[in-house]
Amino acid sequence: MCLSVEVSRYRLNRLDPFWFAPGMMIWMLFLMPLLHHAGANGMLEPWFESKGLVDANQVLAYFAVSKLGEPPVDGKTDTNPEGLTAAFGNWAPAVAARLHNGGLSCKVLDKEPFQKQMLEKLIWIAAFMLVGARHPGATVGAVEKEYRSEVSSLIAELAAVAAAEKGLTFEEGIEERLCAYSRTVAHFPTAVKEFKWRNGWFYSLTEKAVAQGKPDPCPLHTAWLKELKVV
Repeated sequence: MCLSVEVSRYRLNRLDPFWFAPGMMIWMLFLMPLLHHAGANGMLEPWFESKGLVDANQVLAYFAVSKLGEPPVDGKTDTNPEGLTAAFGNWAPAVAARLHNGGLSCKVLDKEPFQKQMLEKLIWIAAFMLVGARHPGATVGAVEKEYRSEVSSLIAELAAVAAAEKGLTFEEGIEERLCAYSRTVAHFPTAVKEFKWRNGWFYSLTEKAVAQGKPDPCPLHTAWLKELKVV
């Protein structure tokens, strides 16, 4: 459903000081040095930290390009008509300007607001893909309409553990925001993929808690991963 990115020894053009790849929820790095493997469409904070890139410039892209040659569909929803795409860092204004010139929305955010929005998107992809995988053939739209109680429970669980882990508070209405986004990509298929970058982050919190003799903070998430034999 989304474009994944693998960067291997890619040098950025000095005349174009940021690297850009279109897709859904892609974290883009604006780095002049050579880059090694970078995952996309998920939680990259641990990878950034391991490379000493905690304050790397990033973009959370909520626009989709279904196939080559077609115009991108902007990530605007009925709860966020201003658009969900956001950029953070020194190059954020330049990125936003280019997207605006292309007819797409983009907000420039400080680090904490950006992190909250990133986590919401992570929760969205982890929750909707997992619930959909429990119901073979279910699209994102079917999950939102037909399995709303399941995905609502999982969103609440993952949001609570993410907030506790990062020491932040999400604004009210996270479930409705994520469901509103789902309605804009209702035709997308569901599957648990790129586990390390998506559901894997939440499962790592489960493993950490269990290793410390504490209760699993994501029992529903863990149970459904085991049901699907993902873990």
